[in-house]
Amino acid sequence: MSAFSATPWSARAADREVALRYVRYSHQNTIAYGLLRDDVIDELAGPPFGSPEPTGRTVAASEVRLLAPCEPSKVLAVGLNYRSHLDGRPLPDPPGIFIKLPTSIAGPGDPIVLPADAHNVHYEGELVIVIGRRAHGVAAAVADDYVFGVTAGNDVSERDWQRDDLQWFRAKGCDTFGPIGPVIATDLDYGNLHLQTRVNGEVRQEQSTNDIVYGILEIVSYISHYATLLPGDVIFTGTPGNTQAVRNGDAVEVEIEGIGVLRNTVLRP
Repeated sequence: MSAFSATPWSARAADREVALRYVRYSHQNTIAYGLLRDDVIDELAGPPFGSPEPTGRTVAASEVRLLAPCEPSKVLAVGLNYRSHLDGRPLPDPPGIFIKLPTSIAGPGDPIVLPADAHNVHYEGELVIVIGRRAHGVAAAVADDYVFGVTAGNDVSERDWQRDDLQWFRAKGCDTFGPIGPVIATDLDYGNLHLQTRVNGEVRQEQSTNDIVYGILEIVSYISHYATLLPGDVIFTGTPGNTQAVRNGDAVEVEIEGIGVLRNTVLRP
């Protein structure tokens, strides 16, 4: 399935303002940012967070390799943030924030590489916040001014390590355990998007983001009181329902309304 194909629920978003879709891509040994319009990318002079000017160059989307749509200095995530994922556990208060590593980031089509001693690795399809402005100590009422847009993500997690280790360094922070993409979308109703995760074409997760416990504005505000967020930083917002282990060769797709399909294949070297 193409990362640029219309989502099955696109008709539900037909009455909304059309989202802008930003990409980061490789073409002819050059890495650039661009604005995706239908199947054509308008190259930008730099990352989209500072309103860069178009360079005037365009390229067909079919001719590029999509990369992770941003290069975050920080990768944060919220645990137990869907009511459907709580499974009887109490609502977390305050939000359960943890850190993944920037080197965990992978792009569309990149493999999810399993360490040799990882034996219980699960997918977690998630909506991911992308920060657009330096945010420090911001109030929830104005936090929207600091959100550039959203993308799709997979918070890959080794459950045995998550249960047994003192910290979640291995469980959540391994290289390639944080795929994001294919685009950063703006002007969506972030609190009411349809999310679906598939493994080898079989639906494993399906939920609306209106099931989230702590919304985007609350999350950004809370984190910004303890860590300064910079343009391009990302925050995974939690996963719905239940998850299952993946195996070598599994194709995992996270599809979010208005964003598209993030597809990665599990690889055990």
